Amino acid sequence: MSPSVDRAIAVVAVLPMVWAGYYRYHRFGFNLPVAYYFIATFVLVLTMVFRRAPKRVTANPWFWLLAFVNTYFPSAILPFMDRGRPLVSPVVSNVVALVALLFSVWARLSLGRNIGFVPAQREIVTAGAYRYVRHPIYTGLMLSFLAVALRIYSPRNVTLLALAVFWMLVKSFVEESFLRADPQYAAYMTQVRARWIPFVI
Repeated sequence: MSPSVDRAIAVVAVLPMVWAGYYRYHRFGFNLPVAYYFIATFVLVLTMVFRRAPKRVTANPWFWLLAFVNTYFPSAILPFMDRGRPLVSPVVSNVVALVALLFSVWARLSLGRNIGFVPAQREIVTAGAYRYVRHPIYTGLMLSFLAVALRIYSPRNVTLLALAVFWMLVKSFVEESFLRADPQYAAYMTQVRARWIPFVI
């Protein structure tokens, strides 16, 4: 695939995230978790537009389906979430959202032009956030979901957000099953044991 075609696909792929940012603002107003989403989406769009073309992409249709579900599930659930109620002081949820933002931006900038939604091999990144966890972008997203759950708690919202986390966890294992065929990535997995939480799990 030529780089120009790959980038065109990337632009189309991130359009639902742009819509989701507008929807969050329109539905929930402007707050720190929404600001987090705007900034994280901007970094995502920027890195996707200028990403490297892949050297190898999975041909497994189930992996493609999982990537689609994992990528767009957080946007698809927005119309089904209610306004909920805060579980903690806004200061606490704002701090969690800020930590999520900083970690997510650091992770995306660490990955740089090697980003993609479908399991694919580009350049293997072992520096920055990837020095501590193998899936730091998912870590940042999970923290952002926690901030949302704390700000607009309801059983329905928590269930939907838990499902979003579930797809991320599954996709983590699927990505690694594809990437470990590369000896360099297999070696990276032995060096960095933690998938989502540094030095823990």
